[in-house]
Amino acid sequence: MTEGTESSKPSRPAKKSGSGFLGNLAFNIIIPVVILTRFSGDDSLGPAWSIVLALSFPIGYGLWDLKDTGKINPFSVLGIVSVMLTGGISLLELDPQYIAIKEAAIPGIIGLAVLGSQYTRFPLVKTLILNGQVIRVDDLYAALAARGNTAAFGQRMAQASYIVAASFFMSSILNYILATVILVSPPGTPEYTADLGRMTALSYPVIAIPSMIVLMIAMWFVFSSIKRLTGHSLESFFVDQG
Repeated sequence: MTEGTESSKPSRPAKKSGSGFLGNLAFNIIIPVVILTRFSGDDSLGPAWSIVLALSFPIGYGLWDLKDTGKINPFSVLGIVSVMLTGGISLLELDPQYIAIKEAAIPGIIGLAVLGSQYTRFPLVKTLILNGQVIRVDDLYAALAARGNTAAFGQRMAQASYIVAASFFMSSILNYILATVILVSPPGTPEYTADLGRMTALSYPVIAIPSMIVLMIAMWFVFSSIKRLTGHSLESFFVDQG
């Protein structure tokens, strides 16, 4: 593979990336939803201004990430769509079932994106785990190629992707159940707003915490195989921060 054969070139840290996993979840999903569900009442920001403020986070994060990396962040696009759907459904006082479908769709789409990216040049999980700011990727693949373990490591990365995707699919199912169970009050009432607040408080651990834990498990799964497949410790591939 080219990753292993290009290691003769001097290793250089990759260009700084702004699309951190937690940053994507916070600015594109968690913060906008909290604003819409907690501060959209007439005694607070009100419906219109809460939507404007909530949208400013994914839009601002997307613009910052575009400036930082020169690429469009699909998570930002997904976050904007999510916020607009939540705001639109709430303001139009539609059946809460639409909220449940939307809540299930967001992590489901991310899970499908993780799987689909496996068939592209830039698998999402590989990009997250083999961060060029931390790992000297060229040197890693050179060591793998020297021992004939490039393909074996690729299988580990694919398995890690399946683990991460499964966590998002699990979140999708749990989100739908959560929304269906909690959103029982008539739309447009104070009780409905309270239901949204409770759903938001519970949806954070349902989405963010399990996904973060599973990502850490996937990272451990990949990193634990590096020493066995390369004959070198993980630390030997760290980028010198000095």
